[in-house]
Amino acid sequence: MIKVARLSPKTRQILNGFVIVSSILLCIFFSLTRLPGMELLGIGPNWLMMWVIAWSVKRTIFQAVVAGLTLGLIQDGITSSYPSHVVVLVLIAYITAQIQKQRYIKEDLMSVVLIVFMMSLFSETLLAFQYVISGIRPLDEIWLDYQQIALSSAILSSLWTPVLYYPLNNWWENIKTLD
Repeated sequence: MIKVARLSPKTRQILNGFVIVSSILLCIFFSLTRLPGMELLGIGPNWLMMWVIAWSVKRTIFQAVVAGLTLGLIQDGITSSYPSHVVVLVLIAYITAQIQKQRYIKEDLMSVVLIVFMMSLFSETLLAFQYVISGIRPLDEIWLDYQQIALSSAILSSLWTPVLYYPLNNWWENIKTLD
């Protein structure tokens, strides 16, 4: 195992970029698959949203919004572009970074799990709102599906958050202390 502290700052920066990209790719992979324990009523966790929140908790608003925009475009690229995940992930990134900037929360695991739960409900609400505005589906169908989807997604996303947040947070903290 290579000691990260012994690496040059440029090499650490490249390694950090590799960790960021590979963690995003892993989230995309998990978004596209349903492994046992990752599904409740046919709904899986929102991995890209969890990544955006994990990133945004300790970043500036600009960095958070860029991450939300990028991952929103990726998610729209692998799913349909309507309803737009870009709007949702940018707003979630902005709100999460703003919460952190105002120091309303601590940067501990339980706070991040709570943020993921609330932002998951917010995300599904925005997506449902986009369906209502577009008129693609009747409001009564959207309301019935919304309840099931929002609660299932919020529960699963918050339960799986430590699996993603804890290693990434440790990595970013170690890299930050070395720089």
